[in-house]
Amino acid sequence: MIQLLKDNYGNLFEKELLLEINGVGTFKTIPEGFTIIRPGSYTTSMPLIIEGAIKIIREDANGDELLLYFLEKGDTCAMTLSCCFGQHKSEIKAITETETTLIMIPIRKMEEWITKYYSWRNFVFESYHNRLLEAIETIDSIAFLNMDERLLKYLKNKTKINQNTIIKNTHQEIAYDLHTSRVVISRLLKKLENEGKIQLNRNSIEIISL
Repeated sequence: MIQLLKDNYGNLFEKELLLEINGVGTFKTIPEGFTIIRPGSYTTSMPLIIEGAIKIIREDANGDELLLYFLEKGDTCAMTLSCCFGQHKSEIKAITETETTLIMIPIRKMEEWITKYYSWRNFVFESYHNRLLEAIETIDSIAFLNMDERLLKYLKNKTKINQNTIIKNTHQEIAYDLHTSRVVISRLLKKLENEGKIQLNRNSIEIISL
């Protein structure tokens, strides 16, 4: 397992920190579509992603959802960090976008390493900064982009995250992520198909040219 850490975080963390992570962390491989964090739950450890991707979702009181951002290899979640350090209940849902391998870091070590390792402190602050920018980008998309523009951006992101031109999502699942109705998504997808940009299949979308 230490080699996986070196391959993915060797350029960020010193050898001593990598050895500590390997000693206290718990490696897990989680299947696609699995909910690893739910709103209202307490988080006692922080995930470092080795392989795969996780989508972070905000859920309202009615159960409606909005996709905030994706986490990829080398990332961690700022909102999870905040919950861990402040011992607050989670306000987000985290679902594996693909099969994901990660290592869970106990909260007690996260706090200790902040003062012990300069590289860890930089990593935590940089993670806060990057996730904040992504959240702002999501807000900007809602405020300033039309739904067809948001859908295009979403499809491009999904293609990049999954490294595949086949997106295996139903129209309803996309509607949930973009906080809109299935009817709207179906209409816009059909428009993109008529323009030759995508091919609609049963429960999947093939990206041709976006």
